[in-house]
Amino acid sequence: MSDYNTTQKNISIREIQYQDSKGQNLVGFFASPEGESNLAAVLVCPEWWGRNDYVENRVRQLAEYGFAAFAIDMYGDKKIAEDASQANEYMMSTFDPENIVVDRATAALNTLTAQPEVDASRIAAIGFCYGGKVALDLARSGADLKAVATFHANLSAQTPAQEGTFKAEVVVAHGQEDSMVSLEDVDAFKQEMQHAKVKHRVDIYPNAKHGFTNPAADENARKNGVDLGYDALAEAESMDALYALLDRVLK
Repeated sequence: MSDYNTTQKNISIREIQYQDSKGQNLVGFFASPEGESNLAAVLVCPEWWGRNDYVENRVRQLAEYGFAAFAIDMYGDKKIAEDASQANEYMMSTFDPENIVVDRATAALNTLTAQPEVDASRIAAIGFCYGGKVALDLARSGADLKAVATFHANLSAQTPAQEGTFKAEVVVAHGQEDSMVSLEDVDAFKQEMQHAKVKHRVDIYPNAKHGFTNPAADENARKNGVDLGYDALAEAESMDALYALLDRVLK
């Protein structure tokens, strides 16, 4: 097991306002080890609930470990959703026109790399559920990323990865009991990666459902009547895999 959750640094945090190419106001959440510079950095793409406490906690953990990290705002004005119907409405609004996802993720990436603490040559992107698709689509667009890690993610591509364009190494964490992203979807993703000659690994976690890294998943499932579930073991193992990837690729 890694020591990512016991390695503690004092961190500084701030909100950063930025805009997409259409002028939409976006508000990201940045954290980094206090007083440090030339840092490898991680772009953190939220679940369809938006830039909420869960994703901000992931940013703090990354900063306490030693990375700069930035939770991106995909909906504008840091809107978050409390129920699944609202989350779905917000998410679907970023699929039409289809370039909104990449446009807003690119704006966030440019904002992250412009921060004085950050080494722009050492950037990774991670994403949870909908955010996994955001991170992957950013890499598919040719962004200069060293790694992408996803957790219970939508793996589908509007524009499939192309050899030479997709630069990141990929690690996917997927729950075997995920009823929203099927094992057939995972196989299709593997084929996409193989065709584009992308270095990738897919870890399947037995008994884990969609949302397995989020301690609020069971309550979200109860409130919304959707098939989510938290799995502490799958969360711990997939986070170990994430930090091992980041240590190897970014440091």
